[in-house]
This record gives sequence, C-alpha cells and structure tokens, in this order.
Amino acid sequence: MCPVTSDPSTPPETGGTGLGHRSVTMTRLEKGVYEVGNTRGGTLRVGGGGDTEDFTPVELFLTAMAACSATDVDFITSRIAEPVSFDVDSEGEKARDDGGNFMEGIEITFRVRFPDGEDGDRARGRLPKAIAQSGDRLCTVSRTVQRGAAVTYREA
Repeated sequence: MCPVTSDPSTPPETGGTGLGHRSVTMTRLEKGVYEVGNTRGGTLRVGGGGDTEDFTPVELFLTAMAACSATDVDFITSRIAEPVSFDVDSEGEKARDDGGNFMEGIEITFRVRFPDGEDGDRARGRLPKAIAQSGDRLCTVSRTVQRGAAVTYREA
C-alpha cells in the first residue's frame, strides 16, 4: 500500500464532500502499472497502457466525472425515493492536435429508475434538475474541467 504522507505545511485533508485539501499518492509496481492510495487507506491499481484489466488514467478521468455527478444526483433524489436502478455512462473521444492529447465530446448519461407511486413520481420529476445542478455547480470534477484549472508539474 502507498500511504499518503502528511506535510505540516499542507492544510489538513477533509475527505468526504467538505471543502479542503485532497491528495493521493501513486507508487510504481511495474512498468506502466501503479498503485494509488488515499489518506483513508483505500487503494486501486492503474494500468497506463491499457494492456491489463486495470483502469487507464483516461478511464479514471471519466470515472471521476461520472462518480462525482452520480453522488450528487443520488444524494438529491434518494431523499425522495430509493432508486430501483441507477446507472451512469461516461464517455468521450480521445483526440490530438498540435498542442497534444486531450478528451473532447464528453457525455455523462444517467439511466435512473424509481419505483411506481407518489414518491417515485416526485423523484423522477426532480431528476432532471438534480443532473443539471451537478453539471452546473455541484460536481467538483466536471466543474474543474469546465473552468480549466491550472496544473503544475514539479520534481520533489
């Protein structure tokens, strides 16, 4: 496991959905295969080349956007009615231009079903607004992409 170390100059990590610092640490296991760890002890493997069943970085990127929005929508709608099914697809095209590689045409599609009855009807009615709220202001991951956050690379 690759623990995330605590630096006294870094603000404390909050985890969960609150505001505050976030970090993960990645350790090379073999060429193109890494283990990622979070501060709570969770780990996952990432395969950079797509030759294994491990998720590639681009798949994790799509996963992060889908999971972030799914969490928003789930928390909003499940207060009204527990879904019968809840599936989310996240997809896009990997492209290249003179500036390098990027993703374009990213779409996050929700397929959510609620039970019959008054509560299910209310949840179905709330679903479009919940999806819009996630994309417009709640999902940290897709909002960061939409805003275009600066990324700094450095050697320690």
